[in-house]
Amino acid sequence: MKPISIYLSLLVVLLGCKQKQDVPSSTFLVAFGSCNMPQEPNPFWDDILNENPDVWVWGGDIVYADTDNMEKLRAIYALQDSVEGYAQLKAKVPIIGTWDDHDFGVNDGGEEFLVKSQSQQVFLDFMEVPKNSPRRTREGVYASHAYETPKGKVKIVVLDTRYFRSALVKDTVSKKRYSPNLDMDATVLGAEQWKWLEGELNHSDADFNLIMSSIQFLSGEHGFETWGNFPKEVEKLEKLIVDSKAKGVMILSGDRHISEFSRKSVPNLTYPLVDFTSSGLTHSYSSFSGEPNPFRVGEVVSRTSYGTIAINLETKEVRFKIMGEEGAVLQELKQAY
Repeated sequence: MKPISIYLSLLVVLLGCKQKQDVPSSTFLVAFGSCNMPQEPNPFWDDILNENPDVWVWGGDIVYADTDNMEKLRAIYALQDSVEGYAQLKAKVPIIGTWDDHDFGVNDGGEEFLVKSQSQQVFLDFMEVPKNSPRRTREGVYASHAYETPKGKVKIVVLDTRYFRSALVKDTVSKKRYSPNLDMDATVLGAEQWKWLEGELNHSDADFNLIMSSIQFLSGEHGFETWGNFPKEVEKLEKLIVDSKAKGVMILSGDRHISEFSRKSVPNLTYPLVDFTSSGLTHSYSSFSGEPNPFRVGEVVSRTSYGTIAINLETKEVRFKIMGEEGAVLQELKQAY
């Protein structure tokens, strides 16, 4: 692990919970991934530890529980904690993150899930969030984490795209699973989380702002779960990113069992918006044969992988990498900010 002097302080900002850390390096390294089964071989934890990341970010589907039985959910989280490589990473590297549908409790689930508040507490237990944290009394698992280095600041905003998400609309015309929900009141984040996110970006003094969304943001034409199923929400987030003038905003996502880079030129944004999808850690869409994504850069990686984001706080260049076993770089994207 890089020489890291860590101090934690909890601050309440717009009902948000921030984790601050000092990281004495000009390069801040984020590792992240999603779609993980503790029952299956977990091949990447030693590779991730060898990367010396400053933080590990769970992108959702930490486990596949799909249950409203909280004891079953606790048991499968405990199984993940017992994975030797993950335990070693957990002992040395700060771990943050969000959930997606399978650890939330129901496939493609949203606001209708009846035991979502109970599931939230089990998730927060797994993430070792203190019992007196404001996150324990607030609906949803979203959070903000701030990291400071002598060369600059990095903020990681972790969203909850499950707790408040409106109903999906089944596609009855094509072979796609879902079609866009055009209801003006339909939401991904819900009113309170939107208010919180606006505060996080509007008042951010970070040099880079990473947004962890469990579902893809830019790729919206495939018909599976995506922000694209809620086009008004896509417009709203893009507008917020532009209007907030937050520096170096990028999006991380998971869910899809494939990994890819998406990049879009957003009007009035002075740099391209990148959505880096990393999925999955233990299983992948190995029979993937193609799907539309007008914002894709490079090729889809349909084998198991994890992602790294190396942020150079001096040059303001970011290197995004899709990683395989033993340090294999499966694909790379460089972006200046």
